[in-house]
Amino acid sequence: MSRQQHIARTFIELADTLVEDFDVIDFLQQMTVRCTELLDVAGAAVFLDHPGPRLSNAAPCDPSPLLHNVLQAACGQGPALDAHRTAQPVTTQSAADADVQWPQFTEHLRAAGYTVATALPMRLRQESIGSLLLLHTGDQPLSAEDLDLAQAFADAATIGLVHQQHTVNEQLHTALQSRIIIEQAKGILAARHNISLNQAFNSLRHHARHHRILLSTIARNVIDHGFTPDPAPTRSRNNTADRTKRTAPGDSTGPGAPPRGTDAR
Repeated sequence: MSRQQHIARTFIELADTLVEDFDVIDFLQQMTVRCTELLDVAGAAVFLDHPGPRLSNAAPCDPSPLLHNVLQAACGQGPALDAHRTAQPVTTQSAADADVQWPQFTEHLRAAGYTVATALPMRLRQESIGSLLLLHTGDQPLSAEDLDLAQAFADAATIGLVHQQHTVNEQLHTALQSRIIIEQAKGILAARHNISLNQAFNSLRHHARHHRILLSTIARNVIDHGFTPDPAPTRSRNNTADRTKRTAPGDSTGPGAPPRGTDAR
């Protein structure tokens, strides 16, 4: 598949929200995967507006421990929150300015091996519902072309979410509980079958998509009833080659994983 075909397919995926079994968590998780495949970034995350001063991190559902710390900090300060509040792109261009403006976020960003963070608003006209955070390991921010494409992804996802606003509100209310359930199910599957947490999550997601049920429902069945989903099919080398060259140096675990030397689970 060419890059242009991949981009076209991504926009089709982001438009596919008008279905009865729409799962906002899976939808946003897929968006982060596509960003790491198509943009010159090492990680991506989606944040949605939540009552109170903080954002809610809705995706990815399978972050490494160090990336998890970055995302937790980003809920309370940093480019993601500022992009949401201002409805404008925000980036950590100057390390010195970032240290002063977002000390906690910047500390975790560097500890995870990332050098630059760029956030784009998820907005529809004057309404901002969150932001898309993109993480880099190089010295330069996104190119103008990638920045435009990332904003287009964010805009397309926002339109789809606004059409499903009642579903988003309901699922965000239980998003933290769902994430905890998914994490528990991943750990159970990984220990039971001696597989990685990333493989466990892929199995959960593949089964949920194949049978058109929510990720949290599958996770609960794993925890409560000992259910084991079938292993997810392995992507071919051709489908992963472009993504591999865009992830962090030494990374072999997929989108959103930290650079070599960190705990990639």
